Amino acid sequence: MKTYNLNVAGLTRTLPIIKITDNLSIASFVILGDTALTSAASPLLAKRLPVVDVLVTAEAKGIPFVHELSKDLGMDSYVVARKSTKPYMQDPFVHKVVSITTQKEQTLCLDRKDAEKLDGKRVALIDDVISTGESMKALEELVRKAGAEVKARAAILAEGDAADRDDIIFLEKLPLFVK
Repeated sequence: MKTYNLNVAGLTRTLPIIKITDNLSIASFVILGDTALTSAASPLLAKRLPVVDVLVTAEAKGIPFVHELSKDLGMDSYVVARKSTKPYMQDPFVHKVVSITTQKEQTLCLDRKDAEKLDGKRVALIDDVISTGESMKALEELVRKAGAEVKARAAILAEGDAADRDDIIFLEKLPLFVK
C-alpha cells in the first residue's frame, strides 16, 4: 500500500493513500482516536483564530478536535451539526452537501436549541480537513440560517487547492494524488 508521511504539530503520521475515483487518491487522515495529535494541534490552531463566541463542527471527525479546541479557548461548550435529524430535534435547521470523501449527498442538521445558541454570535467553523470546501460551505450556510456571523473557517489540514485559499486557517497542507 502506498503511504504519505504527514508532519503536523511536531508529530508524524503515516497515512494510507486511498483511491477515491479513477483519477484521484487522497492520503486518508483520520483524527478519531488520535489523542496525541488532537492535543498537539489544538493549541497551535487556537493561537491563529480570531476572537469568537462559539465553535461549530460537523459530525463526526471534527468532534474530538473541536472539543479540545474549546478547552484551549476556555469555552464551556461547542455546537455539532448532525448528519441526520434525530427524534429529539425540534424544528431543526437542515442543509444538504456532497463532500470529496463521501461522494454522495449528506444532510447537516442543527437542533433548534443549538441554532438559538448561535443567533447573533461570532463563530469559527472547525473541521479536521478542508478539501473542496463543500462541507465547510454547507456548515456556513447552516449557521448563517441560525443568525451567526462566521469569523473563521479552520482545520488541521488544507487538502489540495484548499491550501491556496486565503479565507481558511490551517496548520499544514495535505496533497491530493492525481493520475
